Amino acid sequence: MLGVLPSCKTANINGTLLSLLDKCKSMLELKKLHAIGISYGLSHEDSFIFKILSFSALSNSGDIDYSYRVFSQISSPTIFSWNIIIRGYSTSKTPIHSLSIFLKMLRHGVAPDYLTYPFLVKASARLSKQESGVSVHAQIIKTGHESDRFIQNSLIHMYASCRNIMWAHRVFDSMQGKNLVSWNSMLDGYAKCGEMAMAQKVFESMQERDVRSWSSLIDGYVKAGEYREAMGVFEKMRAVGPKANEVTMVSVLSACAHLGALQKGRMMHQYIIDNVLPMTMVLQTSLVDMYAKCGAIEEALFVFHGVSKSQTDVFIWNAMIGGLATHGLVEESLKLFKDMQMTGIRSDEITYLCLLAACAHGGLVKEAWNFFESLVKRGMTPTGEHYACMVDVLARAGQLTTAYQFICQIPIEPTASMLGAIFSGCINHRNFDLAETVGRKLIELDPNNDGRYIGLSNVYAVVKRWDDSKSMREAMERRGVKKSPGFSFVEISEIHHRFVAHDKTHPDSDETYSMLHLVVCQMKHGCPQDNQEDNLLNDTSIEGDLILF
Repeated sequence: MLGVLPSCKTANINGTLLSLLDKCKSMLELKKLHAIGISYGLSHEDSFIFKILSFSALSNSGDIDYSYRVFSQISSPTIFSWNIIIRGYSTSKTPIHSLSIFLKMLRHGVAPDYLTYPFLVKASARLSKQESGVSVHAQIIKTGHESDRFIQNSLIHMYASCRNIMWAHRVFDSMQGKNLVSWNSMLDGYAKCGEMAMAQKVFESMQERDVRSWSSLIDGYVKAGEYREAMGVFEKMRAVGPKANEVTMVSVLSACAHLGALQKGRMMHQYIIDNVLPMTMVLQTSLVDMYAKCGAIEEALFVFHGVSKSQTDVFIWNAMIGGLATHGLVEESLKLFKDMQMTGIRSDEITYLCLLAACAHGGLVKEAWNFFESLVKRGMTPTGEHYACMVDVLARAGQLTTAYQFICQIPIEPTASMLGAIFSGCINHRNFDLAETVGRKLIELDPNNDGRYIGLSNVYAVVKRWDDSKSMREAMERRGVKKSPGFSFVEISEIHHRFVAHDKTHPDSDETYSMLHLVVCQMKHGCPQDNQEDNLLNDTSIEGDLILF
């Protein structure tokens, strides 16, 4: 009988299985070893079950739900087993289960220890659920673990993730023995909350900095839209800091993408190669995104096609499909989507945004409706961005009435981007009556946006309603809305030059304005009378002058 094997033989089998479990690399292998263990009566051996739980709950190739099913068969699980399940769920797609497992543990009369709480706090942070985090914090104090440094660092991260930087700082200030993790948690907290002045202050106060310190500061500047500052920190890091890692480079590539700094982006790509950084899927996706946004679509495709299709995920496909759509390569974008389906990658909400954008560029109304309906059929809920894209498709195609009716029927309140898409369509297709209706709604919805007033003023000017045109400009001034100066970036020899309207501080300002004057003269000389309405509609300056820089 299997259940009455001699103890020495059982011990040998158990030892062999434990050794094999240590080398296990997939759930398929684990399930086979688990089945063998059960057949030899080892399903209640603590060491054997601990290995099964650990791999299935904590391994990157594990399955936390399988781990929980195994856990549920244990008659009296120890605190170690409870902690493994709580930890496994805290990093899973359903971190809420960590909290429910914890409550179940308390009902079973098992007391938590200092290893339980950091993963409960982490689950609360990932859920951005401060009320849960506060409840866990109360339990920590109640059980006397509030001085544990690992727990305190987790609390700083949790409060910062919930955008409560004040409480994060309170925990930080209460710590007796702050370490580098504590300082990094506080720095990252300020960066996540967009308080970059304080993040910079914390960074400068640190006696020791590692790659995470630099990466957090760079990422904070990127998230705050301060891309030049992010690049400045990275250059300083290259000079006096540690070697960047793949996480750092994802943020740096994002900064290059937003700046349109192609030459700098290529240098960063070479930096990654020269420093033999691991080409993670996130990093390769960032490279595709950077090249696409910087106008180098062929280089984006080169990086994309260099990735084995079996290793790709939906994010890199989305970046490539969206990049092709942005460049007006509509057929290529839709074909790539078909390739994605053939590969077995499941599309998500972002995929459909990219597809709708492609349809807008290509005037493919029927295809756009099909994609929009497919989004709903697949159980996804359309967001404001999906509705705005659908409106944009209809408006560009001249189906303005349909677009306006669509907005009136959707289950959410119309956004400025939706109305803005219709307004642009009205301008392009000369429907000035609807443009007025939509323009006034835009001003109500977005009263601090100077473009809303100027756009409607220009519409009135085209139909020669001069008083209404003037009143829009006056309303804008009366409400204290300032016209944002237009600016452009030009990258020359890896240096970004910024040109602002009316600004003459650039060292090459005289030569720039001389060339501008020549271009404007040529434009005016070659501009036929029929295009005067276009000039009025495209004018965004209060004086009505043509301003490029």
